[in-house]
Amino acid sequence: YSSPEKWCWVHLPVSFENYTKSKKKVQSQSYLENGKLAVVDQGQELVGGYTDDESMAYSGELPVIIFGDHTRCIKYIDFLFAQGADGVKVLRPKSFYHIKAFYFALHSIDIPNMGYRRHYPLFQQFSIPVPPLPEQQRIVDHIEHLFSKLDEAKEKAQAVVDGFELRKSAILHKAFTGELTAQWRKDHGIKLDSWEIRPLIEVASLQTGLMKGKHYEGETVFLPYLRVANVQDGFLDLKEIKTIEINASNVERYLLKKGDVLFTEGGDFDKLGRGTVWEEEILNCLHQNHIFVVRPHKNILNPYFLSFQAGSKYGKSYFLSCSKQTTNLASINSTQLKRFPVKLPSLEEQLQIVSVIGNLFSMESQAKTSAESVLTKVDLIKKSILARAFRGEL
Repeated sequence: YSSPEKWCWVHLPVSFENYTKSKKKVQSQSYLENGKLAVVDQGQELVGGYTDDESMAYSGELPVIIFGDHTRCIKYIDFLFAQGADGVKVLRPKSFYHIKAFYFALHSIDIPNMGYRRHYPLFQQFSIPVPPLPEQQRIVDHIEHLFSKLDEAKEKAQAVVDGFELRKSAILHKAFTGELTAQWRKDHGIKLDSWEIRPLIEVASLQTGLMKGKHYEGETVFLPYLRVANVQDGFLDLKEIKTIEINASNVERYLLKKGDVLFTEGGDFDKLGRGTVWEEEILNCLHQNHIFVVRPHKNILNPYFLSFQAGSKYGKSYFLSCSKQTTNLASINSTQLKRFPVKLPSLEEQLQIVSVIGNLFSMESQAKTSAESVLTKVDLIKKSILARAFRGEL
């Protein structure tokens, strides 16, 4: 493209010097968590690890640009460091290019992704514009000012995304300590001590599931069935549904019904005791023996109220306290599930709690979606800024 007056073009490979030291590279298996010297490699993080071997320190002039030959990562390094393992290129622009401007100019080049192949040879295909040095400094100042604003927005958006599960947990905690419906109870003349605590088996029935591979006599049918992989924390993953053979006379016993609450027998610590409501997403669907089906008694217990309560800190603490645990997993049995102490307000208040939780979760999901959109847009805006900067349009 045409460049502004007094700008010129230069072939990329002749715009810098390569100061990579092939014999001074710290292998990844030697990285320390802490050490005297930072190790900069081609990974996404600025610092890949540390070493105490000071003889591996880069001895040239700083700052430098690190280019990841396999990853295409570009890093501006202005501190003492050691080169990481294979794939690190240490570059410094020639005197006609301000080093920070060169760093941004490299970022403005659309280097194609060739997977784990080397990308450094592709530099032969590119040229970059060279503004006069005073204008390079103005470009750098302008880019850094805009990027600082974008980074601030990105940090706030990332905080929204990272805090999503924590805020959901706080909502559930308020729901099952009575805080969420405190005003509702006040308006209806109801006190918190009206809540009962009853074992689950008194307010619901429990059904274990089918064992795969069991041999049946007589007439059999093949029907869809849920596995543990289909029951996630608060939602169902129905992308892959398998079928199972069952005696026709036993179908009714294992048939899922709308409003059933599904509990998995075991899983990760943070997912133990998860309860997901079945809305009859698949007709004539059964469930395997590692999934417990809880069927709340009508007019006593709302299925969504039970599901949310099981997924709250209160519910998870109970299941974790009585579970059988290994290194990363935990499991519960039907007896422990039957004994789950359900906090039980009136059905009317249960419906109110479910409604409020649903509305708050919906708002949190919208906030998370918006924040994720911001994160995507920030990166696109940065690319746009770099493209305009090196067209003289900024």
